[in-house]
Amino acid sequence: MIDTHAHLDALDDPDAAVSRALEAGVSRILTVGTTVAGCRTALDLADRHEGVYAVLGLHPHEAGAVAVDDVDRLTELLDHPRAVAVGETGLDYFRDYAPRDDQRRLFRRLLAVAADTGKPVVVHTRAADEDTLAELDGFAGTVVLHCFSSTDLLPAALDRGYYVSFAGNATYPKAADLRTAAARIPADRILAETDAPYLAPQPVRGRPNEPANVVHTLAALAEARGQEAAALETAIEENAAAAFSLP
Repeated sequence: MIDTHAHLDALDDPDAAVSRALEAGVSRILTVGTTVAGCRTALDLADRHEGVYAVLGLHPHEAGAVAVDDVDRLTELLDHPRAVAVGETGLDYFRDYAPRDDQRRLFRRLLAVAADTGKPVVVHTRAADEDTLAELDGFAGTVVLHCFSSTDLLPAALDRGYYVSFAGNATYPKAADLRTAAARIPADRILAETDAPYLAPQPVRGRPNEPANVVHTLAALAEARGQEAAALETAIEENAAAAFSLP
């Protein structure tokens, strides 16, 4: 199994979490950087663990504080052979921790980086559906909608052939709309993630999340789709390999 989105650098003991993931059958993890320093840590973890790869980006929350040369530094880091995608990047109008104009400018710059490097882009979007789709409109590369939570995005995601990734919140009792959405995603476009240490799935809710717990999200998605967990696991592995050019 693969966890396509985790923040290992935010865990108390990332190395131990990787070991527990292996014990749970989660053999590959994409760890995500959201600052330049976090991206360097992600690459360090990827270098230390055979099954860990890095997704490198600047979170929209950071948009108001990004240094002039941060995007250039990020672009250099993306040359690393364990760096498989740009992200997470996008727009967050729910928290509004950064001015929206700054968020859009940073998103545009990182979409350009993804286009120039030929890497997929991992998109964070909250309460910003219309602007997110507008910014992505001219992007011809691979798009992964991380931690999918807005069913209003579903028609565009299906039409544009985006990968759609579901996190632990899809397991919550009140998230029937997300499970309904998961049932509509084509078999070759669905992904699963933890977004660890956030959004622990229902069986371990209230505790810090970690990559081993992606198996709970997989089970909920399989039930929603009316298929065996093993079959969905195989599909997600194949989808992740295709989306992120994994070996």
